[in-house]
Amino acid sequence: MSMAETKVKRGDAADGAIGGRLTRIEGHAKVRGAADYALEHNLPNLCHAVLVQSTIAAGRIRAIDAAAASAAPGVLMIMSHENTPPLKASTTWLNVTPEAGTTYAPLKSEITHQGQQVAVVVAETLEQAREAARLVKVTYEETPAIADLDDPKAGEGSPVDAFNVDWGDAQGAYDTAPVRIEHEYRTPREYNVPIEPHGLVAHWEGDRLTVYEHSQWIGFMARTYAEWFGIPFENVRLISPYVGGGFGSKAFCYPHSAVAVIAAKTLGRPVKLMVTRPQTFTAYGGRAATRQTLALGATREGKLLSIVHRGSSETSIKDVWVERVGAATPIMYATPNFSSRQRIVPVNTVMPSALRAPGENPSAYGIECAIDELAYEVGIDPLEIRLLNYAERDQHADLPWSTRQLREAFAAGAERFGWSKRKAEPRSMREGRQLIGWGVAAGTYPVRRSAGEAMVRILADGSVEVVSAGIDMGQGTYTILAQTAAEALGLPVDRVTVKLGETGLPLAPVGGGSQLAGVLTGAVHKAARAAREELIGLGLNDPQSPFRDSQANTLVVEDGAIAAPRGDGPRLPIAEFLQAIGRERIEVLGNTFAENGVKPEDRFRNATTITTMRAPTDGGFSAHSWCAHFIEVRVDEDFGTVRVSRVVSAFDCGRLYNPKLAESQWKGGIIMGIGQALLEGGQVDPRYARVINNNLGDYLIATNADVPEIEVISVGIPDPHASALGGKGAGELGIVGVAPAIANAVYHATGKRIRDLPITLEKLIG
Repeated sequence: MSMAETKVKRGDAADGAIGGRLTRIEGHAKVRGAADYALEHNLPNLCHAVLVQSTIAAGRIRAIDAAAASAAPGVLMIMSHENTPPLKASTTWLNVTPEAGTTYAPLKSEITHQGQQVAVVVAETLEQAREAARLVKVTYEETPAIADLDDPKAGEGSPVDAFNVDWGDAQGAYDTAPVRIEHEYRTPREYNVPIEPHGLVAHWEGDRLTVYEHSQWIGFMARTYAEWFGIPFENVRLISPYVGGGFGSKAFCYPHSAVAVIAAKTLGRPVKLMVTRPQTFTAYGGRAATRQTLALGATREGKLLSIVHRGSSETSIKDVWVERVGAATPIMYATPNFSSRQRIVPVNTVMPSALRAPGENPSAYGIECAIDELAYEVGIDPLEIRLLNYAERDQHADLPWSTRQLREAFAAGAERFGWSKRKAEPRSMREGRQLIGWGVAAGTYPVRRSAGEAMVRILADGSVEVVSAGIDMGQGTYTILAQTAAEALGLPVDRVTVKLGETGLPLAPVGGGSQLAGVLTGAVHKAARAAREELIGLGLNDPQSPFRDSQANTLVVEDGAIAAPRGDGPRLPIAEFLQAIGRERIEVLGNTFAENGVKPEDRFRNATTITTMRAPTDGGFSAHSWCAHFIEVRVDEDFGTVRVSRVVSAFDCGRLYNPKLAESQWKGGIIMGIGQALLEGGQVDPRYARVINNNLGDYLIATNADVPEIEVISVGIPDPHASALGGKGAGELGIVGVAPAIANAVYHATGKRIRDLPITLEKLIG
């Protein structure tokens, strides 16, 4: 088995159709150590690169003394802004083409954040490179830095008018509402911290570049390398069959990627660069810190009259990233009056980026805490107030929902959780010295759709091969594509091999936005059905076909064989049939271009960039996934420690291609939500704008000891408006709403409302 192939083990084939609970087919390779990850490639004559990072957050490099480092054993080269020319600028992920003559410098003299890469040491061994990097001396001309959103120098930032949302007279309705609440909710910087650290192995052969690098977006990253170095796209081979987690952080080429490829080109040798765990906190960005104020006006019975939302998120000094804190706010609850505004505040940090459910996650934290506070203000049950204000249609887009099973999610989750037994008053439920709290919150994530391709080949031995440049970072792409092909072609799933994650394969969009499953199952299903029809056509019409004289007007393909219907004629295994007609293979390319408004001649541009991603409101319906979380916490009355003790969550993700894998994704999101609520948060030294908990000993994430019993329920129904096979996004939804459900449960347990994450004992007992 090659590094890019995965095949079903025969014992798992019973769950092979779409909707079956087939175990991840690449799992066997992973547990045996046969799955090749990017940094495990050790090419002949390989050398190693190590980053040197800035120790200041703002200013300029005055001088770099690399004499001692250059003289160290094994050192091959030292790169800095002084000896590394800039590259050509590349097209952005939003498909913005750079102006002619624009350049990109991965090493700069200007410093805009602590941890910015300022030099690179390349040596024969990793140990030699590390030691020499320690010897590089950089002197700076330091200027005052803006540490974070709370820094007085940060100011209010700039408005992002594109995200303004208004209907009715929100402020006027709020001012005259019988019941009014207004509070600020805050989330800190959060980091992706995938188990597989970032890095790459780069190797040039003439003007052809091979890069082993984990990637959520093969086409776009290969295109970036091609444009940086001025070579044809076809000359870049990017290989990423397995990705050890990304959560949004592995879709782009970063400065460390650029310098490794430059070093490999300069030296004429393969170069490996691995970002260390502390460096991952500044080599690329995670979720931006946010703050948002929600003002809710309502009747005394709890019916919403107005929502006024004002939010801000941090971005970097030079670049713009918007964490849309109003992404979910307009669609969660019905209100006749609504207003939302977003601002971005530049601070001295690495540019933030995507982290599981960017935008929807912090947005749901704000609105789901606020609606909970309103429930207590008017004296009704937190679940009841959500149902009272249930949105029957998308007011923002003025469209009906494609499907919205949120009411069913509330009902199923509440019943399984036992919500009716909840005592209303805070601090009214306890067990010994443990205060018990029950909280509820809802979540949503939009259905995004892009163009993508996949090829299905029926091979001479009767097996089937599915190939695409799409990726699998643990979400199950290998498995569901095998299931899709097996079902469409009527053969056992253990006869299907899947190849993913490499340029040269049919193009696929980003493995993000919870879209890849819907895009590629659609493409594979289309290709497999077409291959099936071609197989039947050959059976009926090929001069060498054993079925030509059977008088049948169609044939049946099932269980790996082709036969006349009702047994009226021969039945042959597909391999024997292909041999009989002298064919080595049947090969069909399927795509989702027409469904997404993409012309075939635009396939390259549209399959390697995100610009063709359809909005959830395209097509006359508003398409979203939905969830409801019911969470129990236990708070130690003496010490203020919080433990999540039980979770029941119900999800509407449409048709599930593989329930086992969807449940795994949901649970993974919930676990990340537990970490977000109780543990995670970048701590920034306000004096130096430096992240000080840049390791997994101090930046805490949820571990097995933090994870309680988690029960997940599917209430979804097939959504024909969302994807070809009726599924909606599942990968990011799970985290949305978990943090507010925990915060609401903590309030119910303690009577103390914590509005800034994470919820720590210092905040509870302070």
